[in-house]
This record gives sequence, structure tokens and C-alpha cells, in this order.
Amino acid sequence: MAAPTDDGIAAVRALLGSKPRPVGWEERRARIEEVGGAWPVAGDIAFESVDAGGVPAEWSRAPGVAEDRVLLFLHGGGYCSGSIASHRTMAAEAGRAAGVSVLAVGYRLAPEHPYPAALDDALAAWDWLLAEGYAPERIVVGGDSAGGGLSLALWQELAQTGRTVPACLWLVSPWTDLTLSGASMDDNDAIDPLLHRAYLDELATAYLPTGMARDDTRVSPLFADLTGLPPTLIGVGTDETLLDDSVRFARAAAIAGVDVQLHAFPGMIHAFPLWNAVLAEARDALAEFGRFARTQLG
Repeated sequence: MAAPTDDGIAAVRALLGSKPRPVGWEERRARIEEVGGAWPVAGDIAFESVDAGGVPAEWSRAPGVAEDRVLLFLHGGGYCSGSIASHRTMAAEAGRAAGVSVLAVGYRLAPEHPYPAALDDALAAWDWLLAEGYAPERIVVGGDSAGGGLSLALWQELAQTGRTVPACLWLVSPWTDLTLSGASMDDNDAIDPLLHRAYLDELATAYLPTGMARDDTRVSPLFADLTGLPPTLIGVGTDETLLDDSVRFARAAAIAGVDVQLHAFPGMIHAFPLWNAVLAEARDALAEFGRFARTQLG
């Protein structure tokens, strides 16, 4: 595979490999906070904690961003870890690139709160935005990894209940197939520093309630009817075990007539825009999102 354009990926890989892989939910949650916050948030970002319909959330705004256009951001972490804090830099810089305000949602985590708790919280935050006067056509929903899957689950819930859907979706390394059937799951196992089959299997088991199948479209949107999906931008790294979750989803969306764009970044790893402070490719991905969002939001 082609090499990345700078040595930032070496610094990120060194960070991720600097400690033994954490064991247990508490250690994993602490570790994602640590690696996600390894480089500080820019000093010009303004933050405001809010209660978004009973769900903890945080506004972030770069100087000059629009206050009537919003990125509803859903963080990754396999539905079992991750937080507003761990993804603060990614969310804030995405908002800067797109010229929008960002509402990051602190949804409940499994295994303490399995499906549908995370979806219920995302829906509550969406309803809160609309109650506050934000127009659906001025909202983009997006996130990384499990946050990408949750973004798609939110779209499905809105569409299936006859409600207005967001203007567009932004999916970064989305987890779209909890059956773990993509070929890249094995092909990229040796080069992905973050996600491997056994760990993903554990996450899926923790997230799903008893009796829910892994190919249920509410948790594995790869298998959903994607007709009517709004314009969608997908960014993924070529060195991910979840690469095929993006590639196959983009194909399914295109077949369904969706305006979908897929950009696979050579040499990049899972959720690489998290480390935009040191990765030129991450900054490129955020700039691409910015152009996409500005076009779709008008």
C-alpha cells in the first residue's frame, strides 16, 4: 500500500503502541481518553456544556462559524468507550473546516446500556436541536467508527417513522457490519494497530441485547435498504480491519441511488482524523468534509 505523505502516522502508531493493550471497560475508556487527547485542542475553540433533551452534550465553535448550521457529532469507541472529551479535537476541527457549530453527544455506553440506549440518546439530541429551532436541512449528522454506525441508525429511525432527515451524513471509518464479514477484517489484521476480530466480537456482544441478531439492520446498516439516504461522505484508511465496512457500504449506497462519496486514504488507520494535529491526511480529510458540508448545507 502507498505510504502516507508525512511521518505523522509514525508518531500516532508510536502513541498507540506505547502501552499494553488495555483490558476491561474501565481501562479501555481511560485509554481512549488518553490517546484521543494526546495533542491539545486549539486555544481559539469555545466550548459550552448543555443538556440536550436529557443527554449530556457539548457545543464547540471555532471563530466565525455559523450558529444556524450544525454538525451533530456522535463519537466512536465501539459503543462501549469514547466520549465527548476523547473526540473533542476531531469534532471541533470538523466544525472549523465546515464553518458550522458542533454539538457532540455523550450518549450512554454498553455494556451497562446496550442497544437501543445510544440510539435513544442520539434521537433525543436530534429532537432537542429541532426544538431549539435548528432546521433539519441545516444539520449534518456524523461520527467515526461506532459513531458512524449510530449516525446511520439515527437516519433509519427518522426515515422509517416518516420524519425529516438530516441534510447529509459524514462517516469516518464507520462500523457498518457487526457480523464482521468483511475480507479486510483478516487481510489488514497485521497492520491495524487498533481493531482486531476478537475485540470487535467482544464489543458487538456487549452492545447487542439478548435476542438481537448481528445482521439486524438497526445495528448493521450495511444490510439495510439505503433508498433515500441523504448525500453521504465516507472517509476511511486503507490500513483498517474495517476498510471493507466502508467499501461495501459505499457500493450498496450507490446501487440504491444515493449520492455517496468514498475516499480511502493510503496508509491511514482507524479513525485517523482524531489525530489531525500531527497528520496531514487527517487535515485533508477534515477539509474535504468542510467542502462537502458547505455544499450540502447551502
